[in-house]
Amino acid sequence: MKKILYILSVATLVTVIYSCKKKENLNVFSDYKNLGLGTYMTLDKNINLNLDFSNLAASTVGIQVTQYPNGQAIDHIDLFATVNASYDTTQWHFVKTVSYTGPGTQLTVTGAELATALGVSIGSLQPGTSYTFYTRIITKEGYSFDVNTTGDNGGGGLVTGAYYNSVFSFTAYIVCPFTGNMTGTYEVLRDDWEDWSPGDLVQVTDGPGANQINLSQVYPNTAYGTVINPLIVNIDPATGTAKIPATLFGQYSNAYTAEGAGDGDVAGYVFSCTGYITLNINIDGDPYRLILQKQ
Repeated sequence: MKKILYILSVATLVTVIYSCKKKENLNVFSDYKNLGLGTYMTLDKNINLNLDFSNLAASTVGIQVTQYPNGQAIDHIDLFATVNASYDTTQWHFVKTVSYTGPGTQLTVTGAELATALGVSIGSLQPGTSYTFYTRIITKEGYSFDVNTTGDNGGGGLVTGAYYNSVFSFTAYIVCPFTGNMTGTYEVLRDDWEDWSPGDLVQVTDGPGANQINLSQVYPNTAYGTVINPLIVNIDPATGTAKIPATLFGQYSNAYTAEGAGDGDVAGYVFSCTGYITLNINIDGDPYRLILQKQ
């Protein structure tokens, strides 16, 4: 973990390089101790990740964070918002600055603050839409660090590696009540399990009980496997939050079990107001994303 903290700071690397004594065949990149010391924050807990559409202006989302102890001291954090997600900082909209007050510092955003940052009216924020809030750390020494300075390309490093528990962003949804009527044809927008390709059309049905949908016509794709048990998603009618209890759902070359990838089998959201389904599903312990849009 200390290696990653040193790699974070490219700005301080230049100073270190020119301060080194000239030696034959010296390679300052060969030892992480020759790099500048960076910093990052760890996630204590999610305070709330749902913006209530019925009280959008005052509704608040946010997280609680603590600085990793061996990094540069943090002075403040700049918060930025994007529609969906993007590492492209030209798509980031400044929300506000939050002073780092020590362990448990809260980074929160109201619906009104989000609308102001995006330069839109509060009424234009629609349920089912996701927003990603990126953090930019400013240290007491004047250095800045965000997701783009980590060198993590999604391969399990500081940003994506579960071991570090780092937090460079958090995602919130504008939620709406679940009212059912989900039966129909859906376009596959993303399927990490790769039973389907983007653009494929699949069928989702309501039930079998109230506040449930059935994905047995999605997983498994009959071209690759057969149904063992229906894959049922349970939905909180107030927010559209989805849970998938552990289910032995499909027989491929082997039998596979699926469940929600979050705490308490939370998998994501099902929005009947927009016909949008976004789920993070663990299949035999590995995480996969499934996103469907009703046609």
